[in-house]
Amino acid sequence: MTATTTPPPSPNPPSPAAPAQRPPHRPRHRWLAAVVVALLIAVPAGYLALSAYQSRDSGEDKARTASARALIYEWPSKVQRRIYDVPIPNGAAYVGWYETNSWDRSTFYTEFRCSPDQLSSFLHELGAEPADLAPGSSPVSDEEADTVGWSFDDPARSYAGLTVQQSPEEPAVSVVVDVTREERPRVYVVSEADV
Repeated sequence: MTATTTPPPSPNPPSPAAPAQRPPHRPRHRWLAAVVVALLIAVPAGYLALSAYQSRDSGEDKARTASARALIYEWPSKVQRRIYDVPIPNGAAYVGWYETNSWDRSTFYTEFRCSPDQLSSFLHELGAEPADLAPGSSPVSDEEADTVGWSFDDPARSYAGLTVQQSPEEPAVSVVVDVTREERPRVYVVSEADV
């Protein structure tokens, strides 16, 4: 049996080939990366700023309405008109409204100017007719009128009024019409709803 011998290691083993050095990684489109980063920051920041601005405006509108002590000269919301049964006719002008609320009763004051046909349509939707208006009558109390600065005791003006309540569940709607200018009557409405 012959023994195989391994040759002793050589004093200078062959060195493996050194790997080539790679240059540092640089994105090819630096401008594209900058745009993406800017959008990722700017879009949410813009959204937050817009939301804050809208929220502040909404709060200011609510505060203005809540602190009002006189008529607000703009159209009331459709919800308000439906709740208080005040169907202001389309095309009415000089529309103003004011709302008060307590724990048991809410009162809605409205005024507007309209044509005789619009007045007839308004009264018809309430369940009344122009002939139902009682000349010289003012179903709105002095206390209610004072709330919004109305006065129905001017002897130079002609008034007619009525009160309508279509059912016990619906609000009582008191209407005073200034018929001094028959071609352009001015309508004053007080609607009271139990809460």
